[in-house]
Amino acid sequence: MSPREHRREHASEHILEAAASTIAEHGFHGMSMRVLAQSTGMSLANFYNYFESKEDLLFALHVRAFTALLSAVDAELQKATQPNERLYLFIANHVAYFIQHTAVMHVLVHEAGRLAPNHRPTVRQLKDDYFGRARAIVATILARRDERSAGEIERATYCVFGMLNWVYAWYDPGLHGSARDVARTIHTMALAGLAGTTDFAGLSATSGMVDAAALPSPIRRKEAFSI
Repeated sequence: MSPREHRREHASEHILEAAASTIAEHGFHGMSMRVLAQSTGMSLANFYNYFESKEDLLFALHVRAFTALLSAVDAELQKATQPNERLYLFIANHVAYFIQHTAVMHVLVHEAGRLAPNHRPTVRQLKDDYFGRARAIVATILARRDERSAGEIERATYCVFGMLNWVYAWYDPGLHGSARDVARTIHTMALAGLAGTTDFAGLSATSGMVDAAALPSPIRRKEAFSI
């Protein structure tokens, strides 16, 4: 990479970091390209040399995040062959990245629906590739207990991501320790679940199920709150 390319890459990263923070705070539609340019110390004209629109910025945030995750996790997974270790490395990589980039995680979770239609296939493929890394590990662990159904593998993998993807929303280093501490806890819970029993003897198909229709609605008539 030439010095000029390096400077451009550094400027792009600076813009994307500022964009992630702004979108996380104000939402995608609340982000102004003019204000964002000012916050990065650029003129609006120069700013558009890097990103032509808000949609391009959002797309770049998604692509760079998943590309970075894939690159890092592939490097980490080369360090281990045992499924349990590989699961830990995947979890630790994910947690470490998003603890350092909480605004980016907020954007990935809450603003993916704002992606332009022509950008969605690329992001979808990157997400599928990343999900596939975790799915392969989960499938290997489940195979140890002779659980190989595609449905169970999918459900279990999504459950792992359910724990991973909300760390950004509650993590406080003063209360919850380091990224390694968080990764260890999630790994312990995930591994215990994946290696757990599948003995459901005595349970009917509806055991423990709540009739949703019998629950009170969270929606109330406006008049009910009148004083």
